[in-house]
Amino acid sequence: MHNLVIDIGNTNSKLAVFNNRKLVEYQTLKQVTAEALIGLIKQYKISNSTISSVAIEFEDVIGILKENTNYIEFSTRINTGIKNHYKTLSTLGLDRWAKIIAAHYYYPKRNCFIIDAGTCITYDLLDSDDAYFGGSISLGLHMRFEALHHFTRRLPLVKWDRTETEIPAGEDTPTAIKSGVLQGVINEVEGFISHKNKENKDLTVLITGGDAAFLLKQLKNSIFAPQIIHDPYLVLKGLNEVIAFEYVQKD
Repeated sequence: MHNLVIDIGNTNSKLAVFNNRKLVEYQTLKQVTAEALIGLIKQYKISNSTISSVAIEFEDVIGILKENTNYIEFSTRINTGIKNHYKTLSTLGLDRWAKIIAAHYYYPKRNCFIIDAGTCITYDLLDSDDAYFGGSISLGLHMRFEALHHFTRRLPLVKWDRTETEIPAGEDTPTAIKSGVLQGVINEVEGFISHKNKENKDLTVLITGGDAAFLLKQLKNSIFAPQIIHDPYLVLKGLNEVIAFEYVQKD
């Protein structure tokens, strides 16, 4: 049985095909087109589908999925056995909830601290008792560069390529901005990890998102001891678990 799951983010959209729980196809697109969707549906004979989106303008995508697959509407009302204490479910991001669902299945009975380094940086904890109380939302790397330029008169907009792994010394204004933004993010991430590590025994840190590779390199020689795992498909795995859970419920 092949499932198609889609994560529409602020910058890119991610599409994945799972054969049960085995990932067999992954694509990153700037825009999800009807041609791309129908091509995947036909190629893999997709049975089921679901979607997570930070936007609301994706009716055309849902229409194609409903017409060609068994479409499962994903919402925070779907719960796979997590004690969810978030007070405003209607405002909890679907991508954040999908990551919690994935951690619940793939890293069971662990204190999982999930860091998603995307357009925003989100921090969420699922404890070993399957309880979720929420987390934190912070500015992503590119957003920080843009904010420095936007809210000042003279600071330039500094371009940063996520393949750049070295933090400059700050010998001129552009490199000073890079140094401040990049080192600031590392300090923030290390601070969150240190705090959660003190509160939770045997912490497992899961890092995902477009800027995850940069963070991992910087954290490799960190003084902090918890296990750090790079799981780039965490949201997509969570969406696939939603489909699996819905079928168990029907049975």
